[in-house]
Amino acid sequence: MDTGDTAFVLVSTALVLLMTPGLAFFYGGMVRKKNVLSTIMHSWIIIGLISLQWILIGYTLAFGPDFHGIIGSLNWLGLNGVGAAPNPDYAATIPAIVFMAFQMMFAVITPALISGSFAERMRFPAFIIFSLLWATLIYDPLAHWVWGVGGFLRTLGALDFAGGNVVHISSGYSGLIVALVLGKRKGLGKDSMAPHHIPFTVLGAGLLWFGWFGFNAGSALGANGLAGMALVNTNTAAAAAAIAWAVVERYHRGKSTVLGAASGAVAGLVAITPGAGFVTPLSSILIGFIGGAICYLTISVMKAKFGYDDALDAFGCHGIGGTWGALATGIFATKTINPAGANGLLYGNPSQLGIQALSVLATVAFAVIGTWILLKIVGLFTKLRVSDDQETIGLDLSLHGEEAYPDFI
Repeated sequence: MDTGDTAFVLVSTALVLLMTPGLAFFYGGMVRKKNVLSTIMHSWIIIGLISLQWILIGYTLAFGPDFHGIIGSLNWLGLNGVGAAPNPDYAATIPAIVFMAFQMMFAVITPALISGSFAERMRFPAFIIFSLLWATLIYDPLAHWVWGVGGFLRTLGALDFAGGNVVHISSGYSGLIVALVLGKRKGLGKDSMAPHHIPFTVLGAGLLWFGWFGFNAGSALGANGLAGMALVNTNTAAAAAAIAWAVVERYHRGKSTVLGAASGAVAGLVAITPGAGFVTPLSSILIGFIGGAICYLTISVMKAKFGYDDALDAFGCHGIGGTWGALATGIFATKTINPAGANGLLYGNPSQLGIQALSVLATVAFAVIGTWILLKIVGLFTKLRVSDDQETIGLDLSLHGEEAYPDFI
């Protein structure tokens, strides 16, 4: 074991944990004030729920000894056998329990990301049941496919450095399905749905940007040059995407907004995630800039054209940004950055782009079909959507009996 690597991954684990409270602020600022606490609650309760699920069964399903390339076995149920000794299959220089904890934070934030698509209209009990089932039956198998030793997408050669497929594509497309099944918010297009507290959202975006250094650089699993490259690529893509969003928004709407710049940075962070440890800093500029522009156009043009209510643009940022990032990795990846990776299209290996496209299709199909089935199952036992009266009152009062901004006069 290496104490420097262990310390680095421990700090990275804490940084990734910070991202979920950051997401709570990011999403919480974008909803109406009568729904801010219920929106924050989605992210907060997920930390507790999925932390326990990961310890009990999630980790062994995702990273346990392979079963036919589809799922991990139950050998490590309840972290049986996962301790201070390293597991050389995943990280030879850090304790297995530290690797487990680092991956736990990825498992925590992913279902929280989904909540942005159905904000302001899902019942809390349905959210809890759905999130637990989704983490167990969608996230854990997908993590094994992509990262688990023997997982079929990993064996195929798909590259996903820190979660383009596993975290962002899965959550983005799943969120879109939940939004479609639940239907639009009451009064959409008639009542004002403007963000109630943009400074909250900017604070959340800043925490996400900060935590993302642990997300991407930490995925090198060591304090080394690859971690440094992933960190630089992460910052570079976020910066490029924030600028791209501001430029395209000004051209399209006549003004560049603070909300847009914050959203653009998040889109860039999403886009670089799968390739952070495989591409050069110059490539990360292109990945971020194109990612920011694509995500803006999806949210501003495509959502309006098709009329779906992706309330906080989880699909627009994470589904679309993750898809672009995965494909861009197949274009820009180079073994000069990471010999353990592969060359992409621009470096003489066009087949890598095909592998990346296949991995995206597999992820989207699994997430979309699986999410739809889970919603139908959950709907058999409890209503998915709040009543019209609860939605009018606001979910803070009707579901949780609280107000974020009580009237003290």
